[in-house]
Amino acid sequence: MNIEAIKIACSNCNLRELCMPMGLSNDDIERIDELVASRRRIKRGEYLYQNGDAFSSLYAIRTGFFKTCITTEDGRDQVTGFQMAGEITGLDGIVSDFHSCDSVALEDAEICVMPFDKIEYLSREVKALQHHVHRIMSKEIVREHGVMLLLGSMRAEERLAAFLLNLVKRLHARGFSRTELVLRMTREEIGSYLGLKLETVSRTFSKLSDDGVIAVKQRNIHILDPDALNLIVNSQTCA
Repeated sequence: MNIEAIKIACSNCNLRELCMPMGLSNDDIERIDELVASRRRIKRGEYLYQNGDAFSSLYAIRTGFFKTCITTEDGRDQVTGFQMAGEITGLDGIVSDFHSCDSVALEDAEICVMPFDKIEYLSREVKALQHHVHRIMSKEIVREHGVMLLLGSMRAEERLAAFLLNLVKRLHARGFSRTELVLRMTREEIGSYLGLKLETVSRTFSKLSDDGVIAVKQRNIHILDPDALNLIVNSQTCA
C-alpha cells in the first residue's frame, strides 16, 4: 500500500480540535475533509521540507515532533522552533512561495498534507476556516515576538524556565501531564533555540534541579515546583 496516498478524514481525527476550526456544520466538516490530500510518515532525522523548496502545502502534525532551523552564514544550524502533534507547520512558505527554513523530524512522525490552494479556495467559502487560518498566522507572529523577547532580555535561567513552561502547556493541551514531559530535542538544540551555549543549558538544568524546581533523568523532566518555575520567569517583570 502506498502510504503517500492514504486518505484521512479530519472529522474523525482526535486532534481535529487542535488544528482545525470548531463549531462547524456537518456540511462544512465534509468540505474541510477534502483539504487533506494525503498522509505521510516521516522518519526521525528526515526532512519534511528544506530551505528553498517550492511552497505548496501546509502540514498538520498527527504524531511526532519537528524542529525548524536555518543555516547561518558561518554554517551553523540555528533552531527557530519546535512543533508537535496538533500543530500546523509550513507557514514560512506563504510569503515568497518558497520555504525559508528546514523542517526536520525529531522522531518518527506522521503528517497530513493540506494543499494551500485548496485552503485558500475553501477559506472563501467557509468563513470559520478563514478565521482559523488567520488565527494560526497570528499565533506564529506572537510566538516570534515572544522568542525575540526571550533572547533579548532574559537570563539563562529565565529562558529555560519559560521554554519548559511553554512546552508543558502545549503538551497538556494534548492530554499529557502538567508536570512531566520527555524532551524530544537535545540540549544542544534547546541551546540553539534559546541562544545559549550547550554548557550553559546543562549548567542551568543542574541549577534548577539542585534548587528542587525540577527533577532531571536524562530527557525525562519532572516539574516539582511549578510556582517556582513561574516565579523565575515573572521575576523579570516584577523587578
